[in-house]
Parts: sequence; structure tokens; C-alpha cells
Amino acid sequence: MKDESSRGEWSSKIGFILAAAGSAIGLGSIWRFPYIAGQSGGAAFVAVYLVLVFSIGISLMMAEIVIGKKGKLNAVGSFGKLGGRRWSLVGWGGVVAAFVILSYYGVIGGWTIAYIFKSFFGLMEVTGAGEVARVFQDFISSGTQMVFFQCLFMGATVFVVFRGVSGGIERLCTFCMPALFVLMLLLIGRSVTLPGAMEGVAFFLKPDFSKVTGEVFLSALGQAFFSLSLGIGAMIIYGSYLPEDSDIPKSSLQICFLTFLISLMAGLIIFPSLFAFGMEPGAGAGLTFITLPVVFSRMPGGVLWSASFFVLFFFAALTSSVSLLEVAVSYLIDSLGWARRRATIFLGCLITLVGIPSALSQGAVRINVFGLSFLDAADFFASNLIMPIVGFLISVFLGWVVPSVAEEGITNEGTRPFGGKKVWLFILRFVAPICILVIFIAGLKW
Repeated sequence: MKDESSRGEWSSKIGFILAAAGSAIGLGSIWRFPYIAGQSGGAAFVAVYLVLVFSIGISLMMAEIVIGKKGKLNAVGSFGKLGGRRWSLVGWGGVVAAFVILSYYGVIGGWTIAYIFKSFFGLMEVTGAGEVARVFQDFISSGTQMVFFQCLFMGATVFVVFRGVSGGIERLCTFCMPALFVLMLLLIGRSVTLPGAMEGVAFFLKPDFSKVTGEVFLSALGQAFFSLSLGIGAMIIYGSYLPEDSDIPKSSLQICFLTFLISLMAGLIIFPSLFAFGMEPGAGAGLTFITLPVVFSRMPGGVLWSASFFVLFFFAALTSSVSLLEVAVSYLIDSLGWARRRATIFLGCLITLVGIPSALSQGAVRINVFGLSFLDAADFFASNLIMPIVGFLISVFLGWVVPSVAEEGITNEGTRPFGGKKVWLFILRFVAPICILVIFIAGLKW
């Protein structure tokens, strides 16, 4: 039996792919993607998003996995080992981003647990009476409920990471990803068979390219970045647990495909249902917790459909949260020699405490930072500032500073030569840095 402080390794290639896909598939794919698509023209946005995921997105994912696989350490250690001490600051950026994101991610993850229970205990009845917005507002205004469910979600996250790489993270994702897929298929089957659902399918899958604007392009690029978990060090950590004979291009393609597929399936659950009941597809961030319960309440067996949706939402959020916690835990294990149990419990408690202001700022207590709620400010700091900067520096690092690492790391003995190496390096050197810079500047303006 390995010592609990050992780094661990994936027990199988499929375990790595499911875990990495689980990291990417979460709030970004099931919560954020549908409402951004609804606000950005539906199918036109989806088409642009598809192109960006399989160009810039997959290129950056391959870059992060290569850095982790060659460095064999956490994000901070891998950058320092491959590029020198100054570059370890980029890894620190990823650790900080993961820490901050998990502090408020745990809050929203707690909402999914709360709505599983609410689905069985009166949510459908009050929703049918037109009071769903009041229920949501009462919930987020209750500091006790918010912190309680946040702690439940963070407890589940700590439990999984506590059990290690293969025994915790890989085992969770090996179960959750197939379960997520099956639940989504069931919900899609129900959604697309509702009267009037085909209008929603057309909105989501039949593109009108006249709706593609610069803002839609930037929204799609930002969504690709967010949904693939790029710029936070998660893929670097997961890459560091890979064996030497791994086929990185193939694995990255499979991860990106699964991420896009789940996003597409989330849209096929939500948009046909919305159009079937004559509801607004661009309802925004409240789409999941305010609009969808109305849809479920109008379906036969609404309790079951509502509970099933929030269960799969919980699965998706949990597979992402464990990767965020692993980013910080791996630093304490690699750099400070902490045992996994000690590192996991310490960071889990610390992140939960840091997340309490985000939980309370949604209505229980007025906590504003530069005119934003504490949760929104934390999201802006991590998603609009740190992640684009880290993503930009990753592309520069591998494309310009250590190109030999890129060329050595992308192909290994026992795998087929990567025929797209020149295209990949071109994207890393030129396309990705320019596009990320545009997102960063546009994000600051918005």
C-alpha cells in the first residue's frame, strides 16, 4: 500500500479521460452554457463554440497536460522545473484561481443539494402556484441554509479528494460520468417529446449565422475557456498523474468531445422544454433554479424529473469541485511534503470558511466589493482576470519559452506520431495568445 502522501497515478487511461472530462463538465456545461447560448442566438452560438473548442480549446488543453506530464509535479512545481523559478508564478496563478473559484463554487454546488430536497418537499406545488422566484429568493436570503448546504457540498468534495487519485477522484468520475450521461438521455427523451418541443430544438441546432456578432464570438470563446477548466492548473495536475506512454492528443480530443457533448445534451434538455411551455430562452443565470422548476412543475411526474435534473447537476458540480481542490492539495503534497489527508482536510476547511462571505452575500448580508456581491466579485477576479492571464502565459511558455518540451511531450514511444504538431504549435504561439488577450480586454470593458 502506498504512503498516503504519495502523489498517486491513474489506474487506467479511461479513468484519466473520465476524470479530466469530469473536471471540465460542471457548472460551465450544465448551468452556464445553456443560458449563455440562450442569450447569444442559440444555434449560431453553438456553431461558433464548437469551432473554438476544437481549435483553441483543445490546443490549450494539450499544452496544460504536456506541462504536467513532463513536470510530474503540481502546477507551481511543474512550471518551476521546466522553465525556472520565475515561471512558477504562473502555476501560483492557477492555484489561486482554483482556490477562489472553489470558494464560491461550493456555494452554488450547495444549491444543487438543496434543490434535490426541495424537489421532493413542495417545490413543484409552490412553483405551480407561481411562487418559484420567491422560493429561490427566500433560500439565498437565508444565511443558515446557504452555509449549511455549502458545507454539505464541500464535505462531499473533501471526502472524494481525501481518498486519493485512483481511490477517490477516478472512482467518483468512473461512476458519475456514465450516470450523468444516462440521466441526461432520460431527460432529453422527456423534453423533446413535449408538444411544441421541436421549435426549441430548431432554436438550439439550426443556426442563423446572421446572428453571429463580435460579442457572440467573444462569449463563445469565453465559454470554451471556462467549460474546459483551462487556466487553473487542473489539467496540469491531472497530466502529472499520467504514465509515460499516454497519447495526449487523442485523450485531449476525447475530453473536449465529451465536454461538448454534455453541453449539447444540456441544451437539448432545456430549450425544447422552454419552448414547449412558451418560456424565454434568454432568461439568464436564473434559468436553472427559477425557470426550469416551472417547466418541471407542468410535466406529469414533475417531482421525479426535477429531482433527477438536480441530481445530475450535483454529479457534474462535484466532479469539477474535486479537481479544483486537487490543484491546491497537490501543491501541499509535492512542495511541503504534507500527507494527503492533512492537506485535504486543512484546505477543505479553509476554502469553506473563505466561501462563507460568498454564501451570505446572496441576500442574507450585504457584502459588496466594487459594486458587486462578494460572490460575483470573486467570480470576476478568478474568471475575468486570473484565468485569462494564466492561459495567455501557458501558451507563451510552451510555444516560445520551452518549445522543446512541447515537441518532446506531445509524442511518446509506443504512440503514433502526432501529425498536427506544427498546427498545434502555431495556435499556441500566435492564435491562442491573441484570442485570449482579446477576451481579457473585452472582459474588463464588460
